[in-house]
Amino acid sequence: MKGKTALITGAAKRIGRATALALADEGVNIAIHYNTSEGEAKNLALELESCGVKAWTIQADFDVQEQYETLIERTLELTGSLDILVNNASIFPFEKLEDVTLDSLIKNMEVNAWVPFVLSRSFKELVGKGKIINLEDSRTSGYDWSHIGYIMSKHVLAAFTRYTALAYAPDITVNAVAPGLILPPPGKDQSYLDRLVGTVPLKRHGEAEDIAEAVVFLAKSSFITGEVIHVDGGRHLKEYSNG
Repeated sequence: MKGKTALITGAAKRIGRATALALADEGVNIAIHYNTSEGEAKNLALELESCGVKAWTIQADFDVQEQYETLIERTLELTGSLDILVNNASIFPFEKLEDVTLDSLIKNMEVNAWVPFVLSRSFKELVGKGKIINLEDSRTSGYDWSHIGYIMSKHVLAAFTRYTALAYAPDITVNAVAPGLILPPPGKDQSYLDRLVGTVPLKRHGEAEDIAEAVVFLAKSSFITGEVIHVDGGRHLKEYSNG
């Protein structure tokens, strides 16, 4: 993996940041995509460079078509090469079934499913060989009644993962990691996780580093494609039974 280059969307914070550090530990150079977190992105770049790898920051608002449609091209102009794409960025709005609107559904679909597909398609066209790893969600095994648009968009992303794994073989592998109870949503604290650990068979929540390790594993593998790794302490098994 040493000397390869990865683009990670939403890399400045949370799971994206942990993934960047884990890949850098393997000698991978990192293109840090961010939207509004410029300061965090630049600080991460300095930290990665101190680990002995190259790091670049690149901005794109996933609500703006022109910005995400050119992201792979602009990344290549910065880095000169690209080997790995990690589609991590997403939105997670609170939304019950009775609150869903067409506009809210479209926004979830665009950011959480359409943009990863557009980036994957651009990766295929402009790079042609490498690894794509999508961040799905273990709750697509059942139901999440508080984030309807988000979960529906993750179902679409899961379908895109399967489609592109077949369409882009043999030169590109496409896989996914499905996190479970890992971090509290923005605006929530540790108590949010503590209240929910009882829903996890392993009776604890995971860490961002657990997701990062799974991404690294898939980035290293040459004979896995179309696969989803649930990193959720077994929670998806309970979701199946509830479903």
